Amino acid sequence: MREELAGRLRQLRDLTGRSLRELARDVHVSSSSLSRYFAGQAVPPWPTVVALCKAAGRDPRPLRELWERVKDGPQTSAAPAAPPVRNDLPHDISAFTGRRAELDVLLSAARSTSVVAIDGMGGVGKSALAVHAAHRLTAGFPGGQLYLDLHGFTPGRKRVEPAEALRVLLAALGLPPGRIPDGVAERAALWRSELATRRAIVLLDNAADADHVRDLLPGAGQSFVVITSRRRMVELDGVRPISLDVLPTEEAAELFVESAGGARPGDVGEVLRRCGNLPLAIRVAAARLRHRPAWTLDTLVERMREGELAVSDVFEMSLRQLDPAQRRMFGLLGLVPGDDVDAYAAAALAGIPLANARSLLEDLVDVHLVQEPAAGRYRMHDLLRQAARADATAADRVPAIARLGDYYLSGMLAVKELVEILIPLPVTVAQPPPALPDLSGFDTAVAWMDAEWVNLVAAFSLAVELRIDATAVGLGQFASISHARRGGTAQLRRWLEISMPAAERLGERRVLASHRYLLGAVLMRVGHLQEAAAELEAARVLMAAEGDLVAEAITLLQLAEIRLYTCETEGAVELLQQAAALRPPSEAVRVRVRAGLGLAMLQLGQLGEAREVVSEVIETARGLDRQTERMCGTCSAGRHWAWAMPGPPSTSPSRPSRSTG
Repeated sequence: MREELAGRLRQLRDLTGRSLRELARDVHVSSSSLSRYFAGQAVPPWPTVVALCKAAGRDPRPLRELWERVKDGPQTSAAPAAPPVRNDLPHDISAFTGRRAELDVLLSAARSTSVVAIDGMGGVGKSALAVHAAHRLTAGFPGGQLYLDLHGFTPGRKRVEPAEALRVLLAALGLPPGRIPDGVAERAALWRSELATRRAIVLLDNAADADHVRDLLPGAGQSFVVITSRRRMVELDGVRPISLDVLPTEEAAELFVESAGGARPGDVGEVLRRCGNLPLAIRVAAARLRHRPAWTLDTLVERMREGELAVSDVFEMSLRQLDPAQRRMFGLLGLVPGDDVDAYAAAALAGIPLANARSLLEDLVDVHLVQEPAAGRYRMHDLLRQAARADATAADRVPAIARLGDYYLSGMLAVKELVEILIPLPVTVAQPPPALPDLSGFDTAVAWMDAEWVNLVAAFSLAVELRIDATAVGLGQFASISHARRGGTAQLRRWLEISMPAAERLGERRVLASHRYLLGAVLMRVGHLQEAAAELEAARVLMAAEGDLVAEAITLLQLAEIRLYTCETEGAVELLQQAAALRPPSEAVRVRVRAGLGLAMLQLGQLGEAREVVSEVIETARGLDRQTERMCGTCSAGRHWAWAMPGPPSTSPSRPSRSTG
């Protein structure tokens, strides 16, 4: 009976034509409670049933008997609490108008197929339709509502490749990084396996082509995937296509009037013609009118005619209404290389106080020039980003990106204070940001680093391109912290290699020494021992010139490890003796060096010398506290990631057997 009541309630929901959030607001019930009622997980109070009937224009009395039977019926014992599910859907667009036939097809397809692909030109409303439908379908997919922008056509942004997309999606399902494999095929198989156990809706926005999403599609199960793209997915079998054109004039006019807050005197047809009936352009033009009560449609048309405005000129018309500070912020946001920014990043980008940045961002959100898909996160639609990039002056670009880079460097410096790194990372910040979020706690700092990772990657790439050397080198070195946690050795190697020219141009020996050491350590991990030895030796020479005994000893230790991997045990002993002779001012490092020396001597059969060295190591190690032991590589807390002591290379030769004499 409960399922019957839930089905009747879902019918009422569909009759209202409203999103879950809109309906929750109208009936004064939380969205989560409505979801449980529609899914049959809970019985609503009778006043809520009455409110739903009223919203749908139906008489509640026929439901009274069914509601009483369900309410008074036997209750089963409570099931264990289900793990929380993700709802990453962007906010449902206000004044959603038109697309009735396409919306019906999409909602119907959710009951009969597993994948729908919405295609059409940029700004035509693909994402708006997909998000609106996904909100309507939320109650029917209790396994989660996932959203991912693939950036297939985002100006100035590299698309999200399938491997990274699968990592993000699997993480959204709650899988820890350690369970996510490296290969695309393995990740795709795991993704299909996880989806098969859930009834989830997945929105893959802004795909480049069929190959971009092929590995992201579900296999067996009841999940539902919606793809949006400017290209038709003709190469994908079994995908239901929905193609969007610009709005018919009647629907375009309805959208304009709804978005403008009501009808105004004048010729709406001329406004629509200059907007090309493109939904995004219509919304921007209507927002201008809504915030100008004294304007008529003729006033708006007159402004649009200035300069023979085309569709993109609607954005320029909106920009004219901004004050200088708002317009500057809009242009700078167009330069952002990542997905989105928070207010702290925006403040750094503009070089202004945090409160001022927040105020400007809210102003831009109010006039629909910036979107706020989640509280405190700001992004731009593709077409608006193009307008913003065109509006920004060329002179602003390098200084703005340098300031943004300093914000990310400052955040990573805070993360660095909470993890153990033996090799110093001599990163400096040229211009400290106006403000930083609270990164004093380990969990908070790591959560910030994970949330900003895509932006960090994009900022690094742009810093390399623009030759902002200090930012490129700093982010390249700090990547060792995140990549050590994520296991992304190949990407870390690439970062260090492409930022090496920047490290050389800076002309600072300590910076270049750390850069070469990190690259050598990564090369050692992947089994490129000859290249690793060359980088580590170059780093050692620079460290010796700087008088950094700790770093030089650690580097000699790594060079000795390479000798051991290549069965050059005598050479390893010589290097370790050289490191021991330095007597670095770090007891942990001295213990590590002496332990390595004892092991190498044992392999050479020098049992007496090995016994003497190892005895000394044991005696010294007894006096070390737990923190020092973690620095020596025995960490068990899971909070200390160090590239100073890389593990064995993945493709190294077999090490010689130890002497048993």
